[in-house]
Amino acid sequence: MPVLIIGTYDEDGTPNAMNAAWGGISGNSEISICITKNHKTTKNILKKKDFTISIANVKNMAACDYVGIVSGNEVKDKVEKAGFHTQKAQHVDAPIFLELPMTLECRCKSYDPESGHLLGEIVNVCAKESILTNGQIDPLKLQAITFDPVNNAYLTLGEKAGNAFEDGNKLK
Repeated sequence: MPVLIIGTYDEDGTPNAMNAAWGGISGNSEISICITKNHKTTKNILKKKDFTISIANVKNMAACDYVGIVSGNEVKDKVEKAGFHTQKAQHVDAPIFLELPMTLECRCKSYDPESGHLLGEIVNVCAKESILTNGQIDPLKLQAITFDPVNNAYLTLGEKAGNAFEDGNKLK
């Protein structure tokens, strides 16, 4: 599962970050994440309606793990302690973490406190030049990490294995 870093601002403008692995893209401009109601991040999203999703990568793995094991309800400056620097996103009222090279700017469409299901509209995608090849996000340059819940491990994405919407044509 992808390791997603959810960025929000709290009521006084302090940036907050949370590591979430139970989520993914659920439509062309939609993201779905499972996040319980007691997280500081959830409270911030429900208050502000805006958030960012950054893709965790190998270079920042320790910081990304840290924001998942420390609660924003208890450690107000956890973003700073993680070593992240922020700037306000262009299209939503939420932080972008400058160390993470890919970010989705999102608005809350809905949240179900019973299931913890958060549905967000992706309104913008930000990517640093360093992860682009021919103007496209290059997964090998991004070096995204995924979460292996069976072994409690982070894994990196590997080499290209095939061609989507093409290789299956051999079986037609």
